[in-house]
Amino acid sequence: MIPAAAPDLIDWEAELAVVVGKHGRHLDEPGARRAIAGYTAANDVSARDWQFSTMQWLPGKTFEHTTPLGPVLVTGDEVDHASDLEIVCEVDGVVKQRSRTSQLIFTPERLVAHVSSILTLEPGDIILTGTPGGVGVARTPPEWLAPGSSVSTRVEGIGELHNVCILEDLKRSTSPASVAASD
Repeated sequence: MIPAAAPDLIDWEAELAVVVGKHGRHLDEPGARRAIAGYTAANDVSARDWQFSTMQWLPGKTFEHTTPLGPVLVTGDEVDHASDLEIVCEVDGVVKQRSRTSQLIFTPERLVAHVSSILTLEPGDIILTGTPGGVGVARTPPEWLAPGSSVSTRVEGIGELHNVCILEDLKRSTSPASVAASD
């Protein structure tokens, strides 16, 4: 979904998502591997104007409905712990990103171990591993998603996540007042 508050500079980021399956804190890499329930595909949709409005990227990465996941959760033994899977992103049928998980800066185990040194991991936590080159903001000229754009994120051995962009409808708000009025 394209947020109504940030409709103009919406970008794609195909990523491998790591899903935590066990509680963990201060894990080493073998412990981190044991804590991983599995892997799925993610599109870390980013509102670049909000992302770059401060030194912290959080505002551009946290709008509701902007990080679709799926289509399935695959266990590590099914995909060799995501050591060398192809990641591809297509926008409107055109390949924009293509890489392999072997090119990630950090392995999933190292990333999970590092995050566990910052906070306690709980089952169901999701950690995104980073995106390959080819995002819209880095293109000349920059390219952006718009209502009707079709985004496919594929991770080898996991499957394809397909989304069509729609603009958030402010009339269909789920604020506490509108929920109470509909009950």
